[in-house]
Amino acid sequence: MIEINVSGLVKSFEIGNNILDGLTFQVETGERVGLLGRNGAGKSTLFKILTGELEPDEGEVVIAKGSRVGLISQIPVYPAGYTVEDVLNTAFARHQRLAEEMEALAAAMAAGDTSEITLKRYGELETKFEGIGGYDTKTAVDKVANGLSIPAEMRSQAFDSLSGGEKTRVNLGRLILEDTDILLLDEPTNHLDLHATEWLEDYVRRFKGTVVAISHDRYFLDRTISRVIEICDGKAEFYPGNYTFYAIEKERRYQEKLRQYEKEQAKIAQLETAAETLRLWAFKGMDKTYRRAKSMERRIERIRQTEKPTKARAITQRFGEKEFFGDEVMAVKGLEKSFGDRTLFHGVDLLVEGGERIALLGDNGTGKSTLLKILMDEEPADAGKIRFGPTVRIAYLPQIIRFDNPHRNLVDTMLYAKRGMTTQAARDRLGAFNFRGEDVFKPVSVLSGGEQSRLRLCMLMDEEINLLILDEPTNHLDIDSREWIEEAVEAYEGTLLFVSHDRYFINRFATRIWELENGVITDYPVSFARYREIKERDRQLAYQQPKAEKKEDKPKSAPKGSRAQQNARKQITICEREMEKLEAEIKDLEAALAANACNYEAYSGLYAQKEEKDAQLLELMEKWEALVEEAGG
Repeated sequence: MIEINVSGLVKSFEIGNNILDGLTFQVETGERVGLLGRNGAGKSTLFKILTGELEPDEGEVVIAKGSRVGLISQIPVYPAGYTVEDVLNTAFARHQRLAEEMEALAAAMAAGDTSEITLKRYGELETKFEGIGGYDTKTAVDKVANGLSIPAEMRSQAFDSLSGGEKTRVNLGRLILEDTDILLLDEPTNHLDLHATEWLEDYVRRFKGTVVAISHDRYFLDRTISRVIEICDGKAEFYPGNYTFYAIEKERRYQEKLRQYEKEQAKIAQLETAAETLRLWAFKGMDKTYRRAKSMERRIERIRQTEKPTKARAITQRFGEKEFFGDEVMAVKGLEKSFGDRTLFHGVDLLVEGGERIALLGDNGTGKSTLLKILMDEEPADAGKIRFGPTVRIAYLPQIIRFDNPHRNLVDTMLYAKRGMTTQAARDRLGAFNFRGEDVFKPVSVLSGGEQSRLRLCMLMDEEINLLILDEPTNHLDIDSREWIEEAVEAYEGTLLFVSHDRYFINRFATRIWELENGVITDYPVSFARYREIKERDRQLAYQQPKAEKKEDKPKSAPKGSRAQQNARKQITICEREMEKLEAEIKDLEAALAANACNYEAYSGLYAQKEEKDAQLLELMEKWEALVEEAGG
């Protein structure tokens, strides 16, 4: 069944420039679609048209009858005084209407109304209320709030007092609780930490409805979508696979078009030379050759079909580097920081050596950015000492970019920051970072978050450094810009310390992990992949520990138990063998998925097999838990 049907959509915000220019596509029920395109391609505009916030200039949008659409990018205005809990509970408007009608009917029955119509209506409402989870709304809210890291203290806060990121998180929770049929996700992971992002991925994979997602998070796209629609020059191009498939296939299509274009241009050049020769002969009196020349020119016109394929101009700038002498880049001893009664961290002792690449991880609000600000002397520590090596030169990209005078244009901002730089040198430098033409005379204040990050990096990369500190460097950047900064970091050979929730970035660069949790930094001198394995192992051990303790608490002389208990113990052994076998099969399937990322049919089949094995493993784990309880009963 077609859930979304978009036909011939045209939308412009200035005359002669159609941001959407005949956009046409369909989305089937239950599909997981990634909506991609460069910044400004019209992705968010399309979402606003799908929700009815904007009207198209031409074309039509048809949403399947009865389907409810939810968009995460919108943050509605709520009445003054609404708490986070109130906002989350607005998701249950349908439940509330049913409850109010049931209460009215109950009051009527208590007053003596025993008519068949009243009793029948109450029964219908009660069945419907129970069917939509009307008696379990608190459980649903708790589950979503825990998954999205919305703690109890935040739930009692006024919604208006939250930061933009926190509001986005709460709004996502409200949207999930509404149980819509179509989820439109516009950069859903931008303000989520790793824990919340992975919870959202799991939710999207289990969501029974249709999902269309705009995202620059490549891990999120690879794990949640199975089809890509790219908006390019106002029209749709289709890729039947996840993001990895899209990236490879897009390059393949570009190279194929380029080969076709070059082949046609070579043929045209050959025919033009021949036609020119024939015209020359005709001029010398050979009349028959004139007709042949005209025929050849018509043939050339028929060949002129393929436009030269183009790519967005890549940024190629790299960080300037200063040679580092010595072993110790930074030493931290006994560092502490609190705000009021809340301790962010204490007893922090760390040593950084030259060339290390360290990722500082932790949930939102644990104090990661505060720690970086203390290192940069932008925030005072409550206790402790920080010592940098004598030859250390630092460059710092904060999470929130600020400029001394945001009303200055880009050229003047560069000139004030770089004394002695000429206007032409400033424009050349800005041009290297894709700020061209009249854009360089815009005030800094009108730049988007991604453009401000790019401008700050433009200024940083002029400096010679050997310690690079980045706080969420890929936030607000599109995929092309993320890939550029990754290439720049790859080429940089100095020491790197960064905070990020971008798993692709972390996985590519981290050789050491600092985990900030419960006020303590735990040092893992391993890669991100190894860190994840250690955390998963620890989680499994913590889960199994209570079971082991129950067995150890039994006296050695305890009887073998009933026949049912003995049978349960045998079944546990069988169950554990089956679980080990399934885990090995899942691991093999994951390797096969990675190997077949470019083969959509093979990938789809393998993914279905993995989903089936995951479900079997979950079922076995539940069975194992029941058997353990039975055996120890």
